[in-house]
Amino acid sequence: MSEIASQTPVANLYSRGAVIATATMFGLTYSLSAALIAFSLAERGLSEVVIGANAAMHAVGVLFAAVLLPRIIAVFGIRRLVILALVVASAVLASFPAMPVIWLWFLLRLVLGMASEVLFVLSEAWTNSLSTEATRARSMAAYTAALSVGFALGPMILSVIGTSGFTPYLAGAAVALAAAAFVASPKVEAPVFDEPAAGSPVRFMRMAPVAIAATVLNAAIETAGLSFLAIYAVHLGWPEAEATRLMSCMMIGAILLQLPIGWLGDKMDRIKLVAALALLAALGALVWPLALRNEVLTYALLFLWGGAFVGVYTLMLTIVGSRFQGAELIGIYAAMGLMWGLGALLGPLAAGAAMEVSRHGLAFFAAAICGAFGLFAMIRGRHTG
Repeated sequence: MSEIASQTPVANLYSRGAVIATATMFGLTYSLSAALIAFSLAERGLSEVVIGANAAMHAVGVLFAAVLLPRIIAVFGIRRLVILALVVASAVLASFPAMPVIWLWFLLRLVLGMASEVLFVLSEAWTNSLSTEATRARSMAAYTAALSVGFALGPMILSVIGTSGFTPYLAGAAVALAAAAFVASPKVEAPVFDEPAAGSPVRFMRMAPVAIAATVLNAAIETAGLSFLAIYAVHLGWPEAEATRLMSCMMIGAILLQLPIGWLGDKMDRIKLVAALALLAALGALVWPLALRNEVLTYALLFLWGGAFVGVYTLMLTIVGSRFQGAELIGIYAAMGLMWGLGALLGPLAAGAAMEVSRHGLAFFAAAICGAFGLFAMIRGRHTG
């Protein structure tokens, strides 16, 4: 892969803007479509089984893209694939309400999953190419902050324009198309990959096991939190309106604290910082049952906890980017995207089961897997030097 850190300041600025737009669009596409499609199918009177099966097609699309990307990146290049993914995502979103036959929604969801995975993987690789080793963690911190902004924008758009009719689908399609037009600007430059990487996603997982574990951890807790944090707070006596704000507080912390964490990642041993953040997140989760008795303490804790927890993923992206290059880097990022889907599937199931066993099951679940990952990162760090 040829690095593009030597771009002119203007070209570099446009390229970074394109990466931010791509990362934000991945988060927005995922968060907007997941809720919107579920509401639309429910309005048509379809069962939860059908809605869940449709959501699973997104994961199937992710799997297809994860297998194909390392092989085709050298042929098409990052920018063309990103533009194609954005245009496809726009067309698919606009097509959903126009499709009268439900089985076609399954095909559309599969294609949308493929487009999302392309955006997820290539935005990470593109961000890495714009970084030097001295600033890599800060660059990846800006990337994960943009990702979190995208995740927050989806529900925000739906809260403003609603979930009925063509309007929300067309709004998402328009934003994706605008992002594609920006990335297509001749002022934007992207890295060039010289040759494809062979191998299955399993091969790439073995090359970076700690990064894969961090991805599963991030997805599992993020989706479990979206599903159960407000419910957990309500069970502890919080009013419903205030309980729903807790995830927003955690998301704000995840966005604002990435840059200071990235700065630390450029100044000290990154694997030690990853392990420290994971163990702090484990301890923080254990404090949830006590903190939730006080409103101010709860907001402060969740703000800091969200930043520390997402910081684990930021730093793992940084570590992978410093150790691998070219199509191998694409292969590892693609495997991480694939495992993100697995974590998003297993997280809510495990958290729901934990909450059936204990009133504070969500807190104990988050503490257990954060602590387990922190120990794993420490052991692997010593093993690999």
